[in-house]
Amino acid sequence: MSELEDPVATLLRLINSRIRVTKDNGEAAKLLASEAAFDREILLKEYDAQITLQVDPVLGVQDQKLNLSGSLRRQVHFFKCTVHTIDKVAPGADAGRVMRNKVTEQIKAIIRENRTLPYQTIYNFAGIGYPEGDPHKAYAAGAASELAPSAAGWTELTNLEYQGIWYSDDVRYSKSVAVNNQYGLMLFRFKVGPREQCVKSLVLSFEGYGTAPGGNGVTVKVWNHIAGAWQYAQYGTAGTDETLTITISANWTDYIDSDGYVWMIARTTNPSNGVTPAVVYCDYVQLTVQVRGITNCDVVSYKPIDIVEVKPFLFKTEFVLKGWAFENITLG
Repeated sequence: MSELEDPVATLLRLINSRIRVTKDNGEAAKLLASEAAFDREILLKEYDAQITLQVDPVLGVQDQKLNLSGSLRRQVHFFKCTVHTIDKVAPGADAGRVMRNKVTEQIKAIIRENRTLPYQTIYNFAGIGYPEGDPHKAYAAGAASELAPSAAGWTELTNLEYQGIWYSDDVRYSKSVAVNNQYGLMLFRFKVGPREQCVKSLVLSFEGYGTAPGGNGVTVKVWNHIAGAWQYAQYGTAGTDETLTITISANWTDYIDSDGYVWMIARTTNPSNGVTPAVVYCDYVQLTVQVRGITNCDVVSYKPIDIVEVKPFLFKTEFVLKGWAFENITLG
């Protein structure tokens, strides 16, 4: 049964998946975005900034009728989003006010640029290395058939190999297999954030190609964990980069396993003959997930709130955000 996702969870995932802040020394800032509960000790010890989000305790949620019967309704949500930073003495740390301003600009950009798509999250491998654990992993193998995700023949990519699939930039990872009748295989594991009951579509995209003595081409499929089979096959025929897409808009829970993983395989369409290798090339891969819930969100207002009466100084920006979702209600 489908359900609407908690809008706070939707917006937190939007922020977490897109925010990138660089400190003055060139290092990536360590940020924590969570439901409202500011933790000064965590901020002091572990993070450069904390972002908290909650339904605004004053403005709350408005339930609006859009027709006379009340069957079509709009829920207007107001959110309080707060950026917290402090002056830290740790080496390489930005001044609290500087970090607050950087994170503030990021929050503004993320909400504004995604105001009509807050329910959409794009998962990819940018910045991921070995061994990272969750959220995502990539593997390679050579085999005479399409291995299941749990098969023992898969080997995870190394740190350097992961960099080949970070971006669509013509820097590729390749798996070459020169054993007769074996294919070059790649396996991609995506960790999906929302509850599977809230998902309304999954779109998997693979950018790359395959070569083999029997002809060029790559085949991509998605794993149905209920059927225990690879499905939704898409085929490429080029000897240069092309993008293959798998779209799942029904029975999507069959493709998100009990651990929240979505699995995609890519293989050379043709095998090696034992002399000329079969090679699968991957430049970029991603999973786009859309959930049921709020369909729009924007910035209403924001203001700086600095607490400088005690040290270390606390620098804050407080946003009011507005989002809404539509519902069709069956009347009794």
